[in-house]
Amino acid sequence: MVNVNYLLYESAVGFALFEVVHQADTVGLELPEVKEAMKSLDKFGKMIKLRSFNPWTSAAHGLEAINLISEGIMPDFLKSTLELNLPQTSGKKSKIVLGVVDKRLAGEISSTFPGVTCEAADTDEVVASLLRGIRVHANKLLKGLQEGDINRAQLGLGHAYSRAKVKFSVHKNDNHIIQGIATLDALDKGINSGAMRVREWYGWHFPELIRIVSDNGTYAKLVVAVGNKTTLTDDSVDSIANLLNQDQDKAEAIVQAAKVSMGQDISAQDLAMVQDLARNVSKMADYRRILSGSLDKKMGDVAPNLQVILGTPVAARLISHAGSLTNLAKYPASTLQILGAEKALFRALKTKGATPKYGLLYQSTFIGRAGPKVKGRISRYLANKCSIASRIDNFSEHPTKRFGEVMREQLEQRLEWYANGTKPMKNTDAMAKAVKAVLEDGGDDMAIDNEQIAHPVEATTPAKKDKKDKKDKSEKKDKKEKKDKKRKSVAAEDVEMADAPPADGEQKKKKKRKSVAAE
Repeated sequence: MVNVNYLLYESAVGFALFEVVHQADTVGLELPEVKEAMKSLDKFGKMIKLRSFNPWTSAAHGLEAINLISEGIMPDFLKSTLELNLPQTSGKKSKIVLGVVDKRLAGEISSTFPGVTCEAADTDEVVASLLRGIRVHANKLLKGLQEGDINRAQLGLGHAYSRAKVKFSVHKNDNHIIQGIATLDALDKGINSGAMRVREWYGWHFPELIRIVSDNGTYAKLVVAVGNKTTLTDDSVDSIANLLNQDQDKAEAIVQAAKVSMGQDISAQDLAMVQDLARNVSKMADYRRILSGSLDKKMGDVAPNLQVILGTPVAARLISHAGSLTNLAKYPASTLQILGAEKALFRALKTKGATPKYGLLYQSTFIGRAGPKVKGRISRYLANKCSIASRIDNFSEHPTKRFGEVMREQLEQRLEWYANGTKPMKNTDAMAKAVKAVLEDGGDDMAIDNEQIAHPVEATTPAKKDKKDKKDKSEKKDKKEKKDKKRKSVAAEDVEMADAPPADGEQKKKKKRKSVAAE
């Protein structure tokens, strides 16, 4: 067990450094007497001593320090505090043991101060117990504070920290995409259900209108504008054409159909109810169009490459199903491929049947255009490109759709290759093309070497390739020398066999052959 000399307490009001006066052991911490002593300020105050307390100069100063600590970075304010208050050590044997809460901060302090060894609270029970006691009695141990100052500071700093994390990137916030696509799906269900009810209800009065106008939103607007079919005349053609994007032929067809309609009459009260329902459907259709345009723009800011490859609805549904763009970027391509088909996957694993080839990606046009035999292959290739695109979108500082355009071109070429055998573009050439387009657009901050773009493979591993070539040549030379030695040894043995006198059995066979030949 390592004896802790000092304790660093990171509070909402500042940094406090305590010196451990009486050491405690792990076994003694479990005793009831020690636990009761931790709760008592008189007894716990004898175990530690306040060495230094440095409060924040302002709320912004405290928020900046907490943000750095949450990322495992030691603030300059903390560094100066430790330099002034920790004793200087000389030699490896005279090290100071400092107890901290954060494990990553412990590693940062140990690397900055060679004479200090840090113990984190999650790995050392003594450090955790002592820091817990400091947190309980912090109002009395930290000098210059009044009752309730720490609680108010914790509340204010917690709110500021949460707001800073939420507003980390307003333009690249994918929460609005998740809510937008969910609202869009709900609107589609509501519009389809309401339009079906309007068609069925108003169809009793004017059944011919359904065959002329098929769009739900336009049909609802016509129900509101036309009302009773008996009021339509030749003068109504222009007003109806305004609702049909100036389509005069359809407007005239509606007027003519109203004159010879086979529908039944409708009362004023029933017509008013139908028109109110049609107005609601029309408003939902207009709002859906506005929301769809807003979602397109938002996807262009958050995930432009994924949007180019899949389109706005499918890309937004993938982000929504994953929970966020960051979660989607962490998924491998195999997981992204079957995202949305989890039930089918687990059912197939349970029954030992065929696993699904695609989930939400089935809505993409690339899979619909592929042949039945290559749908699985194109879905695997599409998932690979979507995985790359989501990572580029999530981790790039400046959004660009150049990579998505090049990868979409690769997908088009892959479909042609499946159909006609046309050779598609290589990945190295595609990425070089995309990077070149980004640099031409003004993306100089990517800091990419032009030689690496032109020759990506040769520029990355020239030394390894030379070593491998030399190794292969030496191995081939050794094999050739071994074969030559073996061949020479075999030839020498043949010569010795030829020069050696024949055996007794062979001499008898030769004499017998000569006698047979003489006879």
